[in-house]
Amino acid sequence: MLAAAPVKASLEAWKPGVLEIHHIATNRGNSAFMILPDGTTLMVDAGALYGDTPYLSDSKPSNAHRPGEWIGRYVQRRLRSAGLQAIDAFLLTHLHPDHLGAIPPQATPTAEGFISTGVADVDGIVPIHRFVDRACPDFSYPVAATLDFQTNYRAFLAAKQRAGVPIERFHVGAKNQFRLLKDAPSFPTFEIQNLAANGEVWSGEGERTTQRFPALSTLKPADYPSENSCSAAIRLRYGKFGYYTGGDLTCDTNYGRDPWRDIETPVAQVCGPVSVAVANHHGYFNADGADYVRALRPQVFVIPAWDSAHPTVNTLAALFSKAIYPGPRDVFATLVKEENRIANKKTDDLRSRNGHIVVRVEPGGAVFHVHILSNEDEEDRVIGSFGPYTA
Repeated sequence: MLAAAPVKASLEAWKPGVLEIHHIATNRGNSAFMILPDGTTLMVDAGALYGDTPYLSDSKPSNAHRPGEWIGRYVQRRLRSAGLQAIDAFLLTHLHPDHLGAIPPQATPTAEGFISTGVADVDGIVPIHRFVDRACPDFSYPVAATLDFQTNYRAFLAAKQRAGVPIERFHVGAKNQFRLLKDAPSFPTFEIQNLAANGEVWSGEGERTTQRFPALSTLKPADYPSENSCSAAIRLRYGKFGYYTGGDLTCDTNYGRDPWRDIETPVAQVCGPVSVAVANHHGYFNADGADYVRALRPQVFVIPAWDSAHPTVNTLAALFSKAIYPGPRDVFATLVKEENRIANKKTDDLRSRNGHIVVRVEPGGAVFHVHILSNEDEEDRVIGSFGPYTA
């Protein structure tokens, strides 16, 4: 565990050669925004949950805007400081509201036929030039995506497609679906590898893949793969720096009955060691198992959390375990609710328990820092800095 670095008043503006990864903490869902070394931009998820249920935390910075609007406003500030204007690509890992946006209370549809929430709210503030998800164009695997938030997302995509915006299916095995668009020749060590989606996992060679889930015809509908287990996963590399994110992939095998349900292990194994890993499924009890930790062996874990059960006791035990791998590691969470701290004493070992988590990789990818930004307002004050880490 590294000692905390001196805290700066604010995060310096992005400059060419730097890789920034912002894990945005609205306390109402997942969202990560990246400025890649040449200024290409990528967002992964834009969740938005509503309501006052006990397990949720207060929306940050406040209820003055919807969570997706807060995400858009945050991204807009980073783009402006970098002299950029848009999100070049958006990746939706899977079709759940804490990743794409629930239906807001008392909402009315736009003239285009969808209700603005989550990713649509982001797009209303910062234009998104391309959309990629695991399920388009038919949204039929493993079952038809007909829940209200799913049909709303599909209506939003249909409106964007009518406007000429590209909509793509996530291609497992590809390493050019997300690429540098502005100055790729200057950064030959940068790549984003598509690892998995819908139970299909990259083989580690070329674009060959393997289907890890059984055919649906062999299963009862009640036993179909879950939406979480169908999540899209990617690995980003920049020089020696590596980064993994895989939505809500899980390792639960139904108490050993269904070994194929442990999808996070083969994904982590084909990914290989990275510098920074995002915890699957918010650090919940059915993810981030020992084999996932052993395969990735990161120096930094990031837990995007919004629930009183994020993260759970068993997950933190695995993330911190020196029995799994002996190397040093720091674990950061965007949120830990007080009731979780009382029940889960291991949360005291987290390096942060509230705020935006920014991974800033220096030109070339050899060194990186982690900065924590306050989510109490829109001043983006740095409240904690860690590193340097050597990739």
